[in-house]
Amino acid sequence: PTTPPAAPAAAPAAAPAAAVRAAGLVKVYGDERTGVRALDGVDVEFEAGRFTAIMGPSGSGKSTLLHCVAGLDTPTSGRIWLGDTEIGSLGDEALTRLRRERVGFVFQSFNLLPTLTAKQNVLLPLDLAGRAPDPQWFQYVVSTLGLTDRLSHRPAELSGGQQQRVAIARALVSRPTLVVADEPTGNLDSRSGAEVLSLLRASVRELGQTVVMVTHDPVAASYADRVLLLADGRIHGRIESPTPQAVAAAIAGAETRRAG
Repeated sequence: PTTPPAAPAAAPAAAPAAAVRAAGLVKVYGDERTGVRALDGVDVEFEAGRFTAIMGPSGSGKSTLLHCVAGLDTPTSGRIWLGDTEIGSLGDEALTRLRRERVGFVFQSFNLLPTLTAKQNVLLPLDLAGRAPDPQWFQYVVSTLGLTDRLSHRPAELSGGQQQRVAIARALVSRPTLVVADEPTGNLDSRSGAEVLSLLRASVRELGQTVVMVTHDPVAASYADRVLLLADGRIHGRIESPTPQAVAAAIAGAETRRAG
């Protein structure tokens, strides 16, 4: 199909301005006084229907921020809202359900089950939630990702790029509020990596998804609508409509300031 299927009738008429927002986010590993302060008072909004990359030097708090806003890690203090839901107020069972239904995950390691076919891997989150897939949406996602003729293959029969496509389809199939991608091209060659980044870009432009990606690669970051620059657990800058050159220069500047 050339156009995505209509959203379910129960969906709101308009997406919220922010798919996710955080206020005063602090994350300390270890003792509050002497431990590692991975996040140091972060205020951030990730707009619905946009692709945001998070970059910064090693140890700047990139993955910690991603994991906190996705509900995978608990901040030491501060508040996080996924849509209109404050996730800090949820118990373990409700938080697990929220992650399963409203957050899609794409990681560096593809995390596919080797005994399942590509189709079974894609549908696994819905199976775990006891939900039936929307057939029209499923077909649209797998055709957009170029997986139609790969659905009966097991992961060992797929290339790395194809496996990551399956992982992206799995992240999209439940129509999540947010897709988080942690170094999604880290295990791929440059060609497969470019394909995966183009597919994440397409999921924003054509499927209306909200994607937040951590990467260390300025070229990967240039696929995003904007880049957030982190250093020492704080946001130190933003780049709109990034180019690889602008991102590389900003990261080099951050490293220089840190060294100084």
